[in-house]
Amino acid sequence: MVFSDLIFLFLYLTFTILVYYLIPRKGRNIFLFFVNLLFYGWGEPVMVFLMLGSIVINYIGGYAVEKCKPDKRKMKIPLAITVILDLGILGFFKYAGMIVGTLNVLPFLSLPALQIALPIGISFYTFQTMSYVIDVYRDDAPVSRSLIDFGTYVALFPQLIAGPIVRYKDVAYQLRHREESLEQFNKGVKLFMIGFGKKVIIANQMGVMWDSIQATTEPNGILGSWAGIIAYTMQIYFDFSGYSDMACGLGNMLGFEFLKNFNYPYISKSVTEFWRRWHISLSTWFREYVYIPLGGNRCSIPRHIFNLLVVWFCTGLWHGAAYNFILWGMYYGLILILEKFVLKKLLDKLPAVIQHIYTIFVFIIGWVIFYFEDMGEMGAFLSSLFNPSDGLIGNEALVIVCRYAVILAVALVACTPLGATIYGKFKDRNYIWIFETLFCVVVMFIAVASIVNKSYNPFLYFRF
Repeated sequence: MVFSDLIFLFLYLTFTILVYYLIPRKGRNIFLFFVNLLFYGWGEPVMVFLMLGSIVINYIGGYAVEKCKPDKRKMKIPLAITVILDLGILGFFKYAGMIVGTLNVLPFLSLPALQIALPIGISFYTFQTMSYVIDVYRDDAPVSRSLIDFGTYVALFPQLIAGPIVRYKDVAYQLRHREESLEQFNKGVKLFMIGFGKKVIIANQMGVMWDSIQATTEPNGILGSWAGIIAYTMQIYFDFSGYSDMACGLGNMLGFEFLKNFNYPYISKSVTEFWRRWHISLSTWFREYVYIPLGGNRCSIPRHIFNLLVVWFCTGLWHGAAYNFILWGMYYGLILILEKFVLKKLLDKLPAVIQHIYTIFVFIIGWVIFYFEDMGEMGAFLSSLFNPSDGLIGNEALVIVCRYAVILAVALVACTPLGATIYGKFKDRNYIWIFETLFCVVVMFIAVASIVNKSYNPFLYFRF
């Protein structure tokens, strides 16, 4: 794993960027398309053909929808076929095993267990291709006339395997007319370094802390359990937002501008606000392609509640083929319904600090549900957060918390906009670029040293 990571950083990435800028502009999409396939095929050679199939299906689907204009009835036929094929492929590879396992609960069924490898990034690129065909149908995006350009969009390696979910209409112009610049490239390098540091320096260490607390041989106590789940809360944020920063940074290096995927979600004062700041590309996708088509909030209250529950059921299911993800989605759906129809006025009257505490409590409990696939383990851990019989903090847990106290404190500060606020006061100074560069280089050096030390582990969202 370590060797592969270093190959990507110092060979694959360097080679890709160097060749990209050496070849004529007209050939850059062709080069990116094939180098994207090489990147994806490095880990899953066979699954490249699945992704190529998805590209071809949706390219033809978009073209067929365009050809059927302006007859809305005819347009719906290729749209429906394409969406059904997309969902069918995603459903087979991601949910077939779960469906068979569920059916086997019935006493009269004994279906053979299915062991189907989940293609990396299939949830992300399937949602991208679906949004393309839907947007062509809605006349919100131009149809792609080039299979290479469309394939480049789907398989673009910076965001291919863990997002953000980039909609075709947001990059359609960039695919054909982007203009790379030294300023944009420089911004991309810095963003990539910061994202890499967030993942390796903070997320990985928080993951080790969380794993260590779970592995103790004595009760962790209330504070020990809370420290553990807070570590996981930091891990999943810095892991995923770090990857998103890296993806946006790599996109900048290649002349693309991707939309921001995180906006300091842990400073939110309500769960509604939290989901406007967390995984923005996924929230936007479900709003645009599920919630609004169902009727959104322009309907009766019962129908509005139904629409919200459907969206959050789908959001939970999107994250994985396990019942805890569905429970996690419904947990948020119910809380958002309560906020919208019951709690909003009360929350608005409370002091800001109380609003923050409420929101932090809700999303930390949410991460417990998200993490534990085994319901028994989930219940036991939830109990440990409030059970005084286990004491305040166990000896082993105390040692672990003290060992990771500094990096935990760094994480707690870094998940707020404090650093960005301070930077904003000095960013126009002539000398600030020196400190920016020095900071990014130091972060990158520590992160690479950490990889060499074999403390690296895969991105959490690779499995979704």
